[in-house]
Amino acid sequence: MPLTSSFSKYSRRRPPDFLTFAWLALLALSFASALLTRLALPPQIVGGGILLLALAKARVILARYLDLADSPAWLRGFTIVLAGFSILVFALYLV
Repeated sequence: MPLTSSFSKYSRRRPPDFLTFAWLALLALSFASALLTRLALPPQIVGGGILLLALAKARVILARYLDLADSPAWLRGFTIVLAGFSILVFALYLV
């Protein structure tokens, strides 16, 4: 009688594809940016919202496409630098 391997019951399961999830997240964030421009809001709120969404997209790219999710210290450092740059750009936009 042949032995059945326990591996066969897991053969139908696929590992999560993080790049596909990242691509879908980037697509959703881009759609949210486009939707934000269509709302009747003050330009300062729209500008701030677009910058926040751009920061979220940059974090997805850094974490998933550049594999910085495995190195949280580097991801945190890049996020702090990008957040500081976004704050500077938003302050210049308001002036």
